Amino acid sequence: MKETRLCEREINKDAIRLLLREYAGPAATLVPGRNYRAAAVLIPLVCAQDKWHLLFTRRTDMVQNHKGQVSFPGGAAEAEDTSREDTALRETCEEIGIEQGQVEILGKLWEMPTITGFSVTPVVGLIPWPTPLSLSPLEVSRVFIVPLAWLADPANREEVELTLPDGRHEKVVYFQLFEGEKIWGATARIALNFLRVIGFI
Repeated sequence: MKETRLCEREINKDAIRLLLREYAGPAATLVPGRNYRAAAVLIPLVCAQDKWHLLFTRRTDMVQNHKGQVSFPGGAAEAEDTSREDTALRETCEEIGIEQGQVEILGKLWEMPTITGFSVTPVVGLIPWPTPLSLSPLEVSRVFIVPLAWLADPANREEVELTLPDGRHEKVVYFQLFEGEKIWGATARIALNFLRVIGFI
């Protein structure tokens, strides 16, 4: 309990709930004529060493999409999911063993399309830390946490314009390596969107 109280001096979870409710964000930029598959990820907010962090996973080389990349827990929506929150919580449990009852949902960000054909809804959830994890050997090779202050520091990231296979140009965010891990692409954009909403950048 002491860690949680200290963290609440830095940001307040009730304030985050309000900000997420009030800030709808920009409309999703969808490519006309393209069919997107609905998906959701959890943005896991944890308190460690009296500071707020985000939890990330590194995917294995055995998954179908985004092999070996850093991501948030999550995946495609299934027929049994009644909401994007359900999708994010189900996938988080399957990937790293955190049960739905352990996650306190604070809200969600706007839907975001990816170049791989998914329309992703990021769901913000507070999880207890430390907490035992059970990684899916097929999906997750590592879990690590990154301080919000590090993610918010502009010296730790850069934006590069890439030309996509269909000829479109898109700006892609790359963070500097953190503990040897590269956070980039859609995951980096989601992290930055969250930091903007809560006023860290």
